[in-house]
Amino acid sequence: MKYLLTIAIVGMLSAFTLPGDPTIHSFKVKSIEGGTIDFSKFKGKKILVVNTASKCGYTPQYEALEKVYEQYKDKLVIVGFPANNFGAQEPGADNEIQEFCKARFGVKFPLASKVSVKGDDTAPIYKWLTSKTENGVLDATIGWNFNKFLLDENGKMIAYFPSKVTPDSEEILKYLK
Repeated sequence: MKYLLTIAIVGMLSAFTLPGDPTIHSFKVKSIEGGTIDFSKFKGKKILVVNTASKCGYTPQYEALEKVYEQYKDKLVIVGFPANNFGAQEPGADNEIQEFCKARFGVKFPLASKVSVKGDDTAPIYKWLTSKTENGVLDATIGWNFNKFLLDENGKMIAYFPSKVTPDSEEILKYLK
């Protein structure tokens, strides 16, 4: 009887847990510089994840991303994920993307190596970001470049913002004040 009760309790508890880790802190991704971006190192800070592209109408958002990063760097990390999924607007290699971002916009926030953010080859971190089954909070469909995901200090999803919401908009900044 005790054994059956234990199984029943474990079964009930598993109904309230998600497969894998429901925080972004379990992810490690390749940095555009060749090293690793370890999201567990960002515990205690909010994280803004953005899929980026160098030849997009939203590319000027890099400037606002860098400004927000500098202004809130004590409590926020921004991680850019260059992706070529929309209109072939990120055709360059990692070194070209990195040079463009630094020279044109002075980007100092971490950039990941180029990934896919949708389709059959979606990067695991983007599968997690866009699936409520994985992140426990929301489903999101990335429709273009510069979609943003905001996570709290514990690595849990707070909100999703489409391309048109700029990094320095009140919609995002209200979470940083």
